[in-house]
This record gives sequence, C-alpha cells and structure tokens, in this order.
Amino acid sequence: MHLHVVSVFGALSVLVAVFAAWTALDLFRQVRERQGTARLPWLATAALAMGGGIWAMHFIAMLGFDPGVLVRYDPALTALSFLLALVGTSLAFLIAARGRSLGRTLAAGALMGSSICAMHYVGMAALNIAASLSYSPPLVALSLGVALLASTAALFAAAHESSPSWRLAAAVILGLAVVGMHYSAMAALSVGPIRLVAAPPAGATPLILAVAIAAVTLTILILALAASMINQRGKLLAVIDAGGVGYWELALPGQTLWLSGRARKFLGLAHGEAFSVGDLSSRLSPEDLAAAKAALVRALNGDGEYAAEVWMPPSSRWLQYRGRLIRSRSGRPLKLAGVVLDVTDRHAAFAALATSEHRQRLLINELNHRVKNTLATIQSIAALTARRSTSVEEFMRLFEARLIALSDTHNLLTANGWERAGLRDLVQQEFRPFAEDQLRMEGPDVTLEAEQSLSMGLVLHELATNAAKYGALSNPGEAGGWVGVTWSGVHDDGMVTMDWIEHGGPVVTAPTRSGFGSRLIDASIRGTLRGAASMDYADGRLHCRLVFRPGAAF
Repeated sequence: MHLHVVSVFGALSVLVAVFAAWTALDLFRQVRERQGTARLPWLATAALAMGGGIWAMHFIAMLGFDPGVLVRYDPALTALSFLLALVGTSLAFLIAARGRSLGRTLAAGALMGSSICAMHYVGMAALNIAASLSYSPPLVALSLGVALLASTAALFAAAHESSPSWRLAAAVILGLAVVGMHYSAMAALSVGPIRLVAAPPAGATPLILAVAIAAVTLTILILALAASMINQRGKLLAVIDAGGVGYWELALPGQTLWLSGRARKFLGLAHGEAFSVGDLSSRLSPEDLAAAKAALVRALNGDGEYAAEVWMPPSSRWLQYRGRLIRSRSGRPLKLAGVVLDVTDRHAAFAALATSEHRQRLLINELNHRVKNTLATIQSIAALTARRSTSVEEFMRLFEARLIALSDTHNLLTANGWERAGLRDLVQQEFRPFAEDQLRMEGPDVTLEAEQSLSMGLVLHELATNAAKYGALSNPGEAGGWVGVTWSGVHDDGMVTMDWIEHGGPVVTAPTRSGFGSRLIDASIRGTLRGAASMDYADGRLHCRLVFRPGAAF
C-alpha cells in the first residue's frame, strides 16, 4: 500500500527547507570570506542551520504522514538522523569552502546529497508503527539522484556568485532538493498489512516531535537574524576601520569596555590583551582623567555627547574620543558607543605652527635690530667720512669703498644664514684685490657672530685700505711688500689675539692726529668685539694688535 499525503505540513516543510538553505548559504559565504581557525565558528553555524533545516523539514512533512495507526518515533534513531544531517553538511561546506574547483563542488554536492538521503532513511527507520515498511529500489535510486543533483547545483551556484539573487536561487534549489528527495523517497515507501499488537508502540509521540521541530526551526530563525546582524555590524566596523577610525563600546551598567582592532592599536594593546575602564584611567594624566570623567558623567546623565581628547603616554598618541548614549525603547541606558581618532598629527601641526609663529616674530625683531644697526653704521661712516673729505669726489670715493666692504661682509654672512662667519674668510675677502703672495695668513678656525663679523669686516677694510695707500700693499710687483696676519686660538679667558704686521713697504711713522680709520677700528673692537686695539710703528712699519672676545654677549 502506498501513502501520498499532501497537507499544510507539506507546504510548511517546503518553506522551512528553503529558509534553512538561505540561512545556511548566507552563513557559508562568511566561511568563504575567512581563513584558518576564523572559519570554524561560521562553519559550525552554517552546518547547524542546514542540517537542522533538513531534519526539521523531514519531520514536519512526517507530521502529515498518517498510516491509519498510532505513530511513535525511536529517540535514538531520531537523534542519529539529526547528527547525520549535521555532520554531512559540515563536511560538505568544509570541502566547498577550500576552493571553487569543479572537483570540490562535485565532491561537496555528493556528500551533502548523501547526507540528506541518509538522514531521511534513518529517520524513517525511527518510525515505530504496527505495520511493515518496504521501499521500491528504482524510486529510492531516484530520490538519491534528486538529492545529489540538486545539492551539487545549489553549491555550484553559491560558490560562483554571491549576489542576493544567486543566493536565493541556490537556496530554492537546495530547499527543493531536500523536499524533492523526501517526497521521492516517500513515493518509494509501501506500508504492509497492519500487524495486531497487544500494546501501543514505544517511542516519542508526534507532539513531542513537533516541539523538537519547533525548537530546531526557532534556532534556525535566530541564527538567520544573528548572522544578518553580525554581517551588518562587521560591514559597519570595516567601513569605520577603512577610515582610520577606531570603535568602542561601554556596556552599562557594569561599564565593560569593548574595543575594535583599530582602537586597540591606538592604545598600543596586543591582540586579546585584557583592558578595562580602570586600565584606561590609569594611563591618563590627572588633568586628562578629570576632564574625561566629567565628560562621562555628562553623557551618562543625558546632558550631551561624550567628547574627550587625551594624551596616551604608552603609545605616544593624542586620542580623541567621541560617543553617544544608546537607550532601550523604555529609556533605560544600554551602552555608550562611539569612535576614537588619532589626532597626534593635528597636535603636532598646531605645535609646529606655534613654533613657526614664535620664530617668525624673533626673525622680524632680529631683522629690525640688524637693519637699525646697519643704518646706524652707515650713518656713522657717512658722517665721519664727510668730516675728513676735502671734496665731494673724495667723499664719494671713500664712502663707496667702505659701503662695498660692509656689503661684502653682508654677503659672507648671508652665505652662512646670517648666523656667523669665520675669521679666515673675512681676512681672505679683504685681500681679494691683491696678489696672493701679499698675504701670509696663519691661525686656527675662529668663528664670529653676525654683529662681530660686520665690525671685524670694517676693521680689516680700514687696515687693508691704509696699507694700500701708505703701507706694505702700496708697492706691487716682485719687490712689493706683504702683510702677515696671524691669530691665536681662544685663550682661557675667552680672548683671541690677532696681529697685523706689514713687511717690505715704505717707512711709516705714527700719525700726528687720529683719523677716521683709527677711530673706527678702536670703536669696533671696543664695541661688539669687546676688546682693545693697539698700533705700533716701531722699525718703520705698522704692527696692529687686536685683542677681542668672539661669541655672543651674555
């Protein structure tokens, strides 16, 4: 006798099978997107959804099976049928997730189809009724073929396209594979003559089975909702992380802190390292801690959003926390959630800007000071040159020469960033118009500050000009004179001694009155060079000794 029962249970079994297949394939997509041990939780969840769905579909359909006698189910075989569905789908998903080759898809489809058939026939073996059951081999083979073909087609569609439409198609195919296999197998079933028994058959009643089916179906529904929520949360966190922003949550009322990977990186935490609100507080300075606590109290009281900017010494970062209180429908605070940004670069930029502005003010003040000094020097040179000049032409010649000397020193200072100049460079600069053998120079490296360089340049210019007019440099040629310029290193008292001695020139004598050059030399050495100058005309030649203190004045 063949029994083909079509009822509301049949329609419900189709819906459960398709819904379970959709949920399982959606979870299977999460398996494919992960590597290593991260796959295992998703694999187990997908297998539970698919295996549970196959099992629930079978026994929902069996609730519509009425052989006309009392029906019971063997608990052990019923549980075994569930395990077969669960293990078979787990292995099938694991094989399919390792690659998208045709061979793997065929192997996974064969394993899943076989597990569907095994679950069905073991479930039928759990049927305990006062009748004999037999099957038609051709229809049994057909049911196996339907399961294998549809399972392979569904896995192929799921593995090669992840769009919602393709997943829906794969879910419908896989759901129909389960349903088609079931009803093909039921078509192969024949119920023999009813045996007369003295006692009702042992086992679970259909009511108990219905409760178990409802529990499994509810589990699948919860898994589907959880997968959707986790998927959306994962996408949101991925988008936030792509923007270089960390995410955090503070669960209430226990104040349990959860941090995303980016947020943990900002705090210098290792993967999996425990971290609490107390740990965060211990890393803050007293000032930052007080401000952060005040912002937290305001946010928890609903007086505004949470906002705090703190310095984190362990990671050497400035972090900005922003968050908002999230409440339940009843208004109860659930958690404080928000983002954390690394604003170290912004603080560094502000500090650099402040430093730049301060330096700019210093440079402007320094420029103002130097321009005033230069103008004062030019004014002094002009006034003293005018007093000693007998004509406008002589004034122009002398004044221009001294301005050029001042300009040359300015050029030398500009080449050194207007900070300092070497004594050797100043001497060589003044002797550029003369033959190389007319200067014999010796001395260690001595550095002068900018103001001192200007004064020393004027001093050397006056000495060279005087030597060219009256002294050793006034006799060019092979028998011409020369000037020896030597200086010492810095003595213990901070002073340097410099000697200018002329050789081979005409006999010179001490002047009867002090001219502009002498006064300029004396004023320059006593001023910024903080020393003294002496002139000796013994043996008919000039010996000028300059004693000065290089370096900045304090």
